[in-house]
Amino acid sequence: MRILTGIQPSGTPHIGNYFGAMRQIINIQDKGETFIFLADYHSLTTAPEPEQLRKNVLELTLNYLSCGVDPEKAILFRQSDVPQVCELTWILNNVTPVGLLERAHSYKDKIAKGFAPNNGLFSYPVLMASDILIYQSNLVPVGKDQKQHLEITRDIAIKFNNQYGEVFTIPEELIPEEVAIVPGTDGQKMSKSYNNTIPIFGKEKEIKKAIMNVVTDCKALEEPKDPDNCNVVALYKLVATPEELEEMKERYRAGGYGYGHAKLALFDKLWAYFEPMRKRRAELEQNLDYVWSVLAKGAEKAGAEAEKTMVKVRRAVGLR
Repeated sequence: MRILTGIQPSGTPHIGNYFGAMRQIINIQDKGETFIFLADYHSLTTAPEPEQLRKNVLELTLNYLSCGVDPEKAILFRQSDVPQVCELTWILNNVTPVGLLERAHSYKDKIAKGFAPNNGLFSYPVLMASDILIYQSNLVPVGKDQKQHLEITRDIAIKFNNQYGEVFTIPEELIPEEVAIVPGTDGQKMSKSYNNTIPIFGKEKEIKKAIMNVVTDCKALEEPKDPDNCNVVALYKLVATPEELEEMKERYRAGGYGYGHAKLALFDKLWAYFEPMRKRRAELEQNLDYVWSVLAKGAEKAGAEAEKTMVKVRRAVGLR
């Protein structure tokens, strides 16, 4: 089984990245041939400053390695170090119906949020399809918000195979339902685009401030509360034991337990959960040569696999 996932290097990853995708890929990296790419081409849709983008790539590499990615088990690489993915994107553009892209929820949502309606943002799903198909991926861990993009990938692959022959593996998604969408501090899906994140490696005061800003209703301390419709409880569930979660829920229902108490309990659990990862990151920061070598070796391996696919693609469409 070949597994693939990617994440944009758009700053320090937040707990939504970790519980929504990173933890899943870390947990299954020894169950198949695993590819993890830093999606710097994708990040260009937000027009980052060039130097900031370079810094973000390093930050994300440090964070992946700190959180448990093992270079002996997984191929970790920078997307732009494998230029064949852009070649494949152009070829797939020519079999992708415009109507298929016009139905993409993510594009409509970002336009509604004020993003510039450029072609990169519009054709983002085609580049994502190339990322997945060029490595003949069988399984793709994604958040629920990316499920439609994977369906588009499948549609593109099937259309290409029908037109040119069986070239691409048709991928399947892996969406753990219990953490498919991690709520942000405002109750929406946690995303840097919405400025509602809780960072993994932020400073203690920064993380506590973000948690204390999680939106709740206005019920008073003494009033009973609904734990099943509370952003704090939804986040606490990610790091608490079943017994700890049930205890918090009982306190909610009994009253006399305020949202401030719950937020402090959430902070304590999150801070302890990520403590080993903070220590590992501090060690890696003192050995950046090793970090860059991981990306270089990963790119070499990924590039070799991508070229195998492109030989088939070029021949199929008549370019060779």
